[in-house]
This record gives sequence, C-alpha cells and structure tokens, in this order.
Amino acid sequence: MSNTQAILDIHDKPSTGKLATLSIQHMFAMFGATILVPQIVGLSPAIALLTSGIATLIFLFITKFQVPAYLGSSFAFIAPILFLTKQAGIGSAMIGSLFVALVYFIVSLVIWKTGYKWIMKLLPPIVVAPVIIVIGLALSPVAVDMAMNITVNNVKEYSMLHFTAALVTLAAAVIATLFFKGMISLMPVLIGIIVGYVYSLIIGIVDYTAVTQAKWIAAPDFLLPGIDYEFIITPTLIIIMVPIAIVTISEHIGHQLVLGKIVNRNYIKEPGLHRSILGDGLGTFISGLIGGPPKTTYGENIGVLAITRVYSVYVIAGAAVLAIVFSFFGKVMALISTIPTAVLGGISILLFGIIASSGLRMLVDSKIDFGDKRNLVISSIILVIGIGGAKLHFSETFVIEGMALAAIVGVILNLVLPGRPQVSDDLFEENTTE
Repeated sequence: MSNTQAILDIHDKPSTGKLATLSIQHMFAMFGATILVPQIVGLSPAIALLTSGIATLIFLFITKFQVPAYLGSSFAFIAPILFLTKQAGIGSAMIGSLFVALVYFIVSLVIWKTGYKWIMKLLPPIVVAPVIIVIGLALSPVAVDMAMNITVNNVKEYSMLHFTAALVTLAAAVIATLFFKGMISLMPVLIGIIVGYVYSLIIGIVDYTAVTQAKWIAAPDFLLPGIDYEFIITPTLIIIMVPIAIVTISEHIGHQLVLGKIVNRNYIKEPGLHRSILGDGLGTFISGLIGGPPKTTYGENIGVLAITRVYSVYVIAGAAVLAIVFSFFGKVMALISTIPTAVLGGISILLFGIIASSGLRMLVDSKIDFGDKRNLVISSIILVIGIGGAKLHFSETFVIEGMALAAIVGVILNLVLPGRPQVSDDLFEENTTE
C-alpha cells in the first residue's frame, strides 16, 4: 500500500473528535481478545486492560513513535500459565513472564550489536509453524471443557444448556468473520462474546451479584512480587515459559513485516527490529511485574490500520489511554466477570483453532516442501512431542514438557540436521522508505 494513500500518516494528528472515535475503534478491536486471556488463566481483566495500555505506550516510546502497533494479551502463554498456576500458583507464572521479557532484552541487544538476519536463520518457518500448531491444539481441551462443563460442588458436570451458549457464541463469531466486511469482520471475538452474553441472559445463566457489589471506580487487582506472592525462581518456571518466546518473537517479526507493507516503511531497519522487540519485552516485563499477562503486538489492530488507512500513532496512543482509564471502572470490570465460562469456551474454540491454522498457513505461505525428509522429520517430531505431552522430568522442580520441549527440540533439530537451507534476505529488503 502506498504511503500517499494514507488518510492520516504516522505523525498526523487528528482533531479531538476524530481522535476519540478512531481510538475507540482500536480499543474495541483488541478488547475481546485482551480480556479473554485473563479470564481463562485466572487473572484480572482490569489489570490486563491496564497493562495493555501501559505496554502500548512504552512500545510507542521505545520505537520513537514510528510504529503504530497495539500490544494486547498473548495467547501463546495460556497453557504455560495454566500449568504453572496449577503447580505453584499464579505468582510462578508472573515470575516466568519476567524471564520471558529478559529473553526479549537479550535478543534485542544481540540484534543491536550484530544485525537482525541471524534470528530468521535460527527460527525458520519449519520450526516456528509446527510450534504454533502445537500451541493451538494443546489448548483445544481447555476450550471444549469451558464450553461443555460446569463446576458443581467442585465436580465438573456436562451441561447441554451451557453448551448451547458456547455454540451460539461460536456461530456469531464465525458469521462476523465470514459474512461481514470492514470493522465488524475485525472484531469477531467481541461480537461473539456480546451475542453469546445476550443469549446467556435469555437462558438465565448470568449472575449479576458481582456487579451489584462492585464500586463504580476501583483499582485493578494488582499482583506484586514479594507482597501478593512469594518470589521464588525454579528451573521449571523458566523452562516452561521462556521457550515460548521462540514463537512470540517470530510472531513479532511477522507483524513488523506486515505492518511495514501497510504503511510503506521498513520497520526492520528503522527504528529497527531491536527497538520493537525491546518495546515488546519491556511491555511484557511491566505487565508481569504488576500482575498482567505477557504482551504481543495485535494483528486485529494491524487490520484496523489497513482498512481505515489511518496510521497515526496518536490514535494508537489514544486507544492505550482509553484502555488504562477503562480498567478503573469497577462496575464495567465486574460486568465483564459475569460473562459465562461457556461463552468464553465457545469463542476459544474458534481462537485456538485459528492459532493452529495460522501455523498451517505459515507452512503454506513459506512454501515448505514436505517432500524434503528433513522438513518432514522436524515438523513430525515437534507435533508429536508438543501435543502428546512428552516431558523430561529431571526433579520435582525441573520439568520440561509439552510445547516448551517441542520448541527446544525444534530449534536443536534445525541446527544439527544436515541440509539446512539458506534464508533469503528478500524479506528484509522490501518496503524501504524513499
């Protein structure tokens, strides 16, 4: 897309009225997915909104206000957070987030010192794509359980009534995705949740007790290390969380390339991949430090940029500020907490499936040849180890399993197996600003 076609370019400032309207669009685009992650893993939706706004403002600052990207809750870390929470409490997952951010810092530093092309050689599509598939499919039991089952006296029971709410939610999201155009097609999560919620009201499975008890203005539920949980570092929490950065960094690079095409700039070179990765990592670090989920740039908001042709960083910053303000409305956050688990399960069926499918799409778009035995071996081993639940159990506090083990094995196989193809530099040379 030519830069001359922009309605508002990167540093164009809209009028106050337009700024509010355009920023609200971006907030709604990210809203459904950003609050879904904490709902699934047991964190506060308010703190997820707050940290998404803070992380986005940090990202804009680190990238010298040149990259109009919004940072929301990352789905890639759902399974590791659920695992660590079950094993050692939510605090363990928060500490894990800090170590993920540390990986971002290190990668950013190395790219700054040595250049950026090595990272795509370390993380080619034949490694990253199967790991993405594993992330989506490994989460599928979580989605189905949320959609079908309810907890009665600490025992899970199948509920046809709740399952219908999940199916209505899923159907609404699919219809919004396939049969609508423009902004609506970019907000299937939000639309699915709204429709599912209305249906849930009709069938009587929504409880408003929390709303009546909530204050209009209330601070988000912070989780601070050393105050709300004991700061203990174990090998398991590091090894479970850190390898997922393999996927999220690759996702980050992909988003920077796509965003660069939309706004006709080469963000890999300027302000530089090291800056954007640093911004993403610092956002994740601050989020984990106060109790929010890890962050990632959002494709939904990139889609909004493409449709509206409004690339202004002021609009993105406005959406971030709105998210921060929104997080302090106690009644609104309490209302979000009344969304039935079945509704979240219904939308998760689609989202987790899309995660897996995006891995397949990466394989297709990258023209991976499965007639090449090397590619077949790498992808096969990653898929079975990741989905099958393989684990290396060294001790009670040091276990490597699931997608973390799959990601590590994939990187090692790609490095040691003969016949590794050369990575083309064409990706990085496109869209240079004139």
